[in-house]
Amino acid sequence: MSHTGRSTDEAAVEAANTAFYEAMETGDFEGVSALWLDDGATPITCVHPGWPVLTGRGEVLRSYALIMANTEYIQFFLTDLKISLADGTAVVTCTENILSGGPAEDGAELGPLVGQLVVATNVFRRTPDGWKIWSHHASPVLTDDTEPPGVDGTEPPA
Repeated sequence: MSHTGRSTDEAAVEAANTAFYEAMETGDFEGVSALWLDDGATPITCVHPGWPVLTGRGEVLRSYALIMANTEYIQFFLTDLKISLADGTAVVTCTENILSGGPAEDGAELGPLVGQLVVATNVFRRTPDGWKIWSHHASPVLTDDTEPPGVDGTEPPA
């Protein structure tokens, strides 16, 4: 029976994770806000690629409002999705294959589209209102010519 419960939890976590990205794609700020943990006790955290750690609902949700205000178009294709569950907490790792465009320039309908590869970890907590995001951490995937030390088989400098 526990296997069925786990499968149900995994499906619910995956649905919450998908809803998060769909809300971003449609610019649904209320939807994004509703998906973040808001228990009054547990501070939420968020790291966007290249940003410092943001802590608390105010900082985190302001960042999404700012991103949405400056992004005309964004689409996420999630790959390598993995879900781990333990004691009312779920960790989702995935690759965000992002296609985005900024505000139009020179009378065009949409600014140039840019592709980006980002790896993300989304931590969810089980609440009476379903699974909510506790922490989101996204990091750009480095291109082949900018491998971190040690990836090419050499040791990082001491």
